[in-house]
Amino acid sequence: MTRRERTVDVLVVGAGPAGLGAAAELAASGVRRVEVLEREQSAGGIPRHCHHAGFGSSRPNGGTSGPEYARRSTAAAARAGATLRTGITVTGWAGPRTLDATGPGGLERITAHAVVLATGARERPRSARLVPGTRPAGVYTTGELQQAVHIHHQHIGTRAVVVGDEPVSIAAADTLRAAGVAVVARVTDRPAALPAALGRHHGAPLLTRTTVTALVGSPRLTGVAVRHGDGRTTTLPCDTVVFTGDWIPDHELARRGDVPLDPGTRGPAHDAAYRTHAPGVFAAGNLLHAVESAGTAAAEGRALAAPVRRHLATGAWPAGRAALTVAAPLEWIAPNLTGPDGDRPTGNRFILRTGRPLTAPLLVVRQDGRELYHRRLLRPARPGRPLHLPADWLDRADPHGGTVRVSVG
Repeated sequence: MTRRERTVDVLVVGAGPAGLGAAAELAASGVRRVEVLEREQSAGGIPRHCHHAGFGSSRPNGGTSGPEYARRSTAAAARAGATLRTGITVTGWAGPRTLDATGPGGLERITAHAVVLATGARERPRSARLVPGTRPAGVYTTGELQQAVHIHHQHIGTRAVVVGDEPVSIAAADTLRAAGVAVVARVTDRPAALPAALGRHHGAPLLTRTTVTALVGSPRLTGVAVRHGDGRTTTLPCDTVVFTGDWIPDHELARRGDVPLDPGTRGPAHDAAYRTHAPGVFAAGNLLHAVESAGTAAAEGRALAAPVRRHLATGAWPAGRAALTVAAPLEWIAPNLTGPDGDRPTGNRFILRTGRPLTAPLLVVRQDGRELYHRRLLRPARPGRPLHLPADWLDRADPHGGTVRVSVG
């Protein structure tokens, strides 16, 4: 089969909020050949099947629905002059900034002056969580559930257990209620992460420090076996289970291109200018930090336009940047590389996660034995929720020095 070969200025992989935000900003700022490849048949990413409100607004009940947000983001990128191509799967790398792809038109090889990876994140399904038991019908992730209900209009079940205690878990419960399914319990192996009032909104008990040990039933699910923190075991009768949260960046393409990953986030290591270790390769959105809101991902996509333009103009790429790491109970930080040129992260703050609840934590930043920053936060920190570290200390860090470590004092 004949393979077409082409060259573009910027190739964006992924048409979710980050990819569309990057494409819109790049094209609007004068970059001529901006092309976006999306393996799904429609652009917009995860918001396409999230029918709850709140997209495009900082208020929980403000903004618009996910599908409308996706349509507006797609239209903005196209209006700015970016080329959007759906149903195209990127299969691998043929060079440092050359990607192979396949779609309805056949095989093609695209070389770009800059590549933006915006492939997003996914929830771990039951198999990746190593939950034993039978393999019955009625097992979903949140994304699978939302597509089944809102896109394919399928019958779901009557009684469901939601595994997880993150904001997406509430979205899953909302979707189940919209489908006429009763939520009998929410289960998490951690202490409660969400405010109690939000959890009570659905009237279903939240079982904390409770682990799913098996799925029961065949051919349809009949129950979820759990072990409580005190050692008790029981089976929750249900015909549906939804595994929520436990996000992982969709980093396969980055790995195939030998783009080094950060051990904490498991997404590409990157600096505040969204530059990875691979020259000419940028990354943004939930590929970097699974998972933040669509608004955060879109803002990052827009923010990387300036460093991409700078790279297109100069070809410069920094080397030897110091890594940023965290100490337990903190789990990761993003960005996780320093930069030599004074770039600040979007919003002038770093995003962190904690593995356990913290009350008014004292964040301390050190490098090579020097304390660069310390401040006590007034708000508590919860697992699964963003924790922000101001970037005011960056000017005191040596980008060519040792590892910068963030800890809880």
